[in-house]
Amino acid sequence: MTGVSLLWALRSPCNLGCRYCYFGTIEEHRQAMPGQPGALSHLARTDLDLATIAAFVQTLRASRVERIFLAGGEPLIWPPIMDVVAEIKAAGVQVVLCTNGIPLNRPELVDAILATRVDAVSVSLDSADAGYNDRWRPARNGLHGHRDVVAGVQALVTARGGGRTPRVGIYSVVTRQNIDAVTETAALAAQLGCDYFVPQPIALDPEHTLHQQLSLTASDAEALAAAFARLYDAPPVQLPPPGYPGQVMDAVTAELPGFVPGCFGGTDLFFIEPDGSVWDCPSTLKIRATTAGGGQRSIRGASASTLFGPGGACADCHLFSADCVNMWPLMGFAQFLPPGVPS
Repeated sequence: MTGVSLLWALRSPCNLGCRYCYFGTIEEHRQAMPGQPGALSHLARTDLDLATIAAFVQTLRASRVERIFLAGGEPLIWPPIMDVVAEIKAAGVQVVLCTNGIPLNRPELVDAILATRVDAVSVSLDSADAGYNDRWRPARNGLHGHRDVVAGVQALVTARGGGRTPRVGIYSVVTRQNIDAVTETAALAAQLGCDYFVPQPIALDPEHTLHQQLSLTASDAEALAAAFARLYDAPPVQLPPPGYPGQVMDAVTAELPGFVPGCFGGTDLFFIEPDGSVWDCPSTLKIRATTAGGGQRSIRGASASTLFGPGGACADCHLFSADCVNMWPLMGFAQFLPPGVPS
């Protein structure tokens, strides 16, 4: 029986204002909040309360759930976050924290991460160049940025010392603006003492205002292939499997939507939104198709064993897009964890 991985966007608020964020921007949502099913917003007022979240977490032990990626928004600015983490770990489930890294400058938070035996912390950083990173990932307060992310990673790695966990890694969004910076960002990850590095292609809807400027296309394939070749020829830290660059290239060059035989989405991977909505995966195309078919679910008042079932054969999917590629490293995340690390 295969375990389930959950990508759980736990909270909507964030202390950054990333211009390409899949939550959209606060500025545009002040004008008009998105209304379509599955749409996210940092201004949402529908995030589940702690009691509802805790009730769902209590059902995890009796389910197939093996690993939860806690994301946002920024999960580490929510005061009860480590209480939730502790309860998930107590249920025998692995926890990977997905963060912008700035909250890691709080010593009490780092201490709590170590005390609860968090399995891994994935930090978002788009470039070794502070100017580039902060231009696309600006802080809401206008003060924090690249230097604080780096300092946060250093604080966590230092506090971990010789311990095996948490593993620490860098996730870097690759756009047509920073293809050549992939190897430099990976080198920075190694310099900081990180254990893994994941370059993930940006996924923007065609109608997004930055789609033309940032989205990778077939015209970028040669430069992208060369960057991945340099990275994998001399990997400074652990990388996704050797087949990963090919998956990225397929997403960039294929006519979309494409076809994926035996997709794990909806069988071994699920996506949970801050309001508790459950989807087979974060793909915009898949969410739209699920909504049209009346298949929307929620963790509110539900158990994990009921929602995620006994498992079974993965179904073919005809909605392959760049959204999908970023899920493969999640499904193969065990390779980044040391052997024998208990849930």
